[in-house]
Amino acid sequence: MREQPAAEALDFEYRTQRQRVLFGSGRAAELLARVLSEFGEHGELGSKDDKHDEHDELDGKDNKHDELGGKDNKHDELGGKESGTPSATPSGTAQAAETPGATGGTNTDNTPRVMVIASRRELERSAAVLAGIRAAVVFDEIVQHVPAESAERAHRAAQAADIDVVVALGGGSAIGLSKILSLRSDRPAGLSIVAVPTTYSGSEATAVWGLFENGVKTTGFDPRVLPGTVIYDPTLTLSLPSELGVSSALNALAHGVDALWAPGANPVSALIAAEGIRMLARALPRIVARPAVAGGDPDLGGGGIRGTFAAREDALYGAYLSANAFSSAGSGLHHKICHVLGGAFGLPHAQTHAIVLPHVVALNASAAPEAEVRIAAALGSSSAVEGLLALRNSVHAPTALRDFGFAESDIARAVELILPAVPASNPHPVTSDDLTVLLRNAWAGTAPGRR
Repeated sequence: MREQPAAEALDFEYRTQRQRVLFGSGRAAELLARVLSEFGEHGELGSKDDKHDEHDELDGKDNKHDELGGKDNKHDELGGKESGTPSATPSGTAQAAETPGATGGTNTDNTPRVMVIASRRELERSAAVLAGIRAAVVFDEIVQHVPAESAERAHRAAQAADIDVVVALGGGSAIGLSKILSLRSDRPAGLSIVAVPTTYSGSEATAVWGLFENGVKTTGFDPRVLPGTVIYDPTLTLSLPSELGVSSALNALAHGVDALWAPGANPVSALIAAEGIRMLARALPRIVARPAVAGGDPDLGGGGIRGTFAAREDALYGAYLSANAFSSAGSGLHHKICHVLGGAFGLPHAQTHAIVLPHVVALNASAAPEAEVRIAAALGSSSAVEGLLALRNSVHAPTALRDFGFAESDIARAVELILPAVPASNPHPVTSDDLTVLLRNAWAGTAPGRR
């Protein structure tokens, strides 16, 4: 076998007009401290009037960053009044920081007042990431789908401490909560958010927010909630349980798929989505095969960006691309379905996406041939559905909604809630019968499209 060249770590900085993205293998703590230090020097994570002509390297100085500008947000109510609350137990704590190296109180220098949002488990396993920063408040009440009660407690804590920056460490729930704080902030541009993802959720790359209240999951789009800075470090995913990692990566892949036929789908987002799907599809089997081993193995897929944690780097990169495309194109049929199932029936977010995705693709594929070809090519398959099923089976992903508490008797109610939310632009006209078949197959774990 031809010897592979030594791989370099995936360390780079990428900027858009509204976001700064830092990749640094094993460098999350260093990069987070640097970002907060720069905030202390400049008083902001970015500026809407930023006019720099060239991008600074990771070792650059005196750089300025783009700050989020606000627009009227659009609400999209999903779910129903009869659902239960998400199945999680909040810890309910907002306190002066107790993480290593963190202190509360009044700052006497230019250090920003930081609020850390992370679950207790994440605070324990990622304590080293926070060791070099000062936090005024640590909020660890992280609940799936972001219940309004939890968001209100976090909002009050942020206001009381006069927070400048929110550091969200964790998955989509932690980052989603930080978005609500920014949305509710009195500051015109919202709160500055630094997202440090430890899953492949992709929430850090979108301006989409979600809130669960009175049995209804409401989602919307607002530029103020897009994290101004994202720090990706593949070493932070090493403690992610394999089953959750698989579902999280398939959730990320679903962002790319849905972006191909969402209301705002366009040629640019389609290219980005296809590459995101490809990177995730190549990375996931390698992660499952070698769940906690550093280094790439050419026998396990090869390709992609080579680094110290090649498969995990590729997965994070793919998650970012897919979410970026999704944020541009908007929410398609797949996400409308999953938001109802999560909000109205309390189903787990990532697993629901992993289960439902092939069924939505089966419904839309014949009516969206160009999108189907893109998905199939990205998956290295002759058909999009076959490629998704092969990938899902190879990584032992969940296949049936009934395994997560969705009852067959819930199908009729779910159809009633989903039908009004179906995008008018969906390539295949969707009827109640279509949704009934789709949900029954997803409930039972049977083949997509089977009637």
